[in-house]
Amino acid sequence: MAAAAACAAAARMFAYNATLCACDPGYYLSSTANSTACVSLPTSGGGGAFSDWQVGAVGAGSRNQTLYFLAPVLSLDAVRRLTQSQAVLLVIALVTLLSWLAFCAAARLAGRHHAAASGTRRRFFRARFWISRLDCIFDTQHWAADQQVLKKRKTELGGTFSVAAIILFIGLVTVLLYQAIKRRNIEVHRVKPANAPDLLSFVNDIEFHITTVSAMSCAQLAPPSTIAMGTPGFMDFRVLPLSTLLTYTCQNTSQGPSITLKCNGCRMPPRDHYVSWQFVDLPRQPAAAVGFQFNLTTRQTGHDKHVSFVSGTINSDNYGDEKLKTFRGRDSNVLKIQLFPQMYSKLHDLKLLQPLLQDFTQGSTFSDVSSLNASLNNPTDGVINTTLYISYLSDYIVEISNESVLGPVSILASIGGLYAFSVAIFLCLMAQCEARIKKLRNEDTRMLKILSKQRAQRNWDKVRKFVMYTWGPSNLDPSDKSGQWPEGTMMDSLHGSFHKKRKPTTRATSNANLTRRVPGDMRAIDIEKDGEMQHSSSSRQP
Repeated sequence: MAAAAACAAAARMFAYNATLCACDPGYYLSSTANSTACVSLPTSGGGGAFSDWQVGAVGAGSRNQTLYFLAPVLSLDAVRRLTQSQAVLLVIALVTLLSWLAFCAAARLAGRHHAAASGTRRRFFRARFWISRLDCIFDTQHWAADQQVLKKRKTELGGTFSVAAIILFIGLVTVLLYQAIKRRNIEVHRVKPANAPDLLSFVNDIEFHITTVSAMSCAQLAPPSTIAMGTPGFMDFRVLPLSTLLTYTCQNTSQGPSITLKCNGCRMPPRDHYVSWQFVDLPRQPAAAVGFQFNLTTRQTGHDKHVSFVSGTINSDNYGDEKLKTFRGRDSNVLKIQLFPQMYSKLHDLKLLQPLLQDFTQGSTFSDVSSLNASLNNPTDGVINTTLYISYLSDYIVEISNESVLGPVSILASIGGLYAFSVAIFLCLMAQCEARIKKLRNEDTRMLKILSKQRAQRNWDKVRKFVMYTWGPSNLDPSDKSGQWPEGTMMDSLHGSFHKKRKPTTRATSNANLTRRVPGDMRAIDIEKDGEMQHSSSSRQP
């Protein structure tokens, strides 16, 4: 009665055999440093009979579950979405494009009057000019309805759309290059029929770690001694000592005894294998379990870097109901494991046997306290049978290789397509703007005229300042209101300074040249002298 009262006082516990305590179905006795209590099977998700499932290959495959230790500190999914999403690059390009268009619109509205007194408006007008100088794509595509020869026409609208097209093109090319770098290769799986020499080339080190989650220990284990090969009832069925193929060890853990079966340098035989072991009752230690934890690994002999694995936790089959159950009884619990060959071409033809837990067949279970209490008092039920069924999928071999998706020619072709796409968008926009708004057709001429006037004004201001500095500001104002300049004013001085006398120069010239350069009266004298000379010469002739 005292034992029954003590068991009833504890949580999830009942009394059996009048003096002993046992945990309710689905719970096992776990001893910690502080106390001993009945706990349920620890699971981390999945639910049902199969939970905490992990399948992958460390070094050879892409699903390495060991990297998730940072999940409590940093959300890897959020980081992956932030760094691997192309939408981020597209959003950045779009924001940059809208910012540029907004700046150009603000410059056109704020810098409309070039002669404004405000320095800010002058700076915006100069920004408009430099925007027009950036017209490098559409400078020959502007309005040409005047039937003139096509020439370079750098307009503010063309500069705006040229830079916008470049921004969009750079953003799209960045996304293309990111995709080419991250997804330049794809993993291709090919299945081919397996021949005997191909199967014999798979030499792997195989390890099976199976922990029976319970309060039992290795002292209750009846270790396996034989291994069965082939199909029971057929001629190829054989029973051999376990040591001919596998080595066996048992280790006590905090969650129960862990069975380890190893095979070093195993070749893949075409027949199935069966290994069985069992746990039995000991005084004050009944044989009962609530689930199984497994970790199956394979690696090519001599290549410890690459490992294929499957791990997880199995509890009682809860497909029919949600009742927790305890494994105990003569019916065996069967774990069916399949190994199929995989050859990694990208890793110098690495050959691994990928393990998978295909099926679990539960044995004897109890889901209520009364039936479990009756089983604990029945000596014939004091056993837990476990069978490891290893099946080899040796009909086909999976070849895994990486193939390039994008080559250099396809990347260049894609870049050319993106450039044409970016230019075509803004070319259509510019054509619509110039066709509907006539003021935009002569933007370049209007801008150049404004700049010419500004330049002329600046030059005239320089001349006025030079004159004022040289002759003084008093000479620039008329002395009377009539607007007439007085005698001896600045105009005379300017006339005298600009019409200085040159020094006479002497040079040898002919008479003909001399007659052409002398004044009119001197030229008449020369003509008379020539006439006299001709008359005297004629009189002397006979």
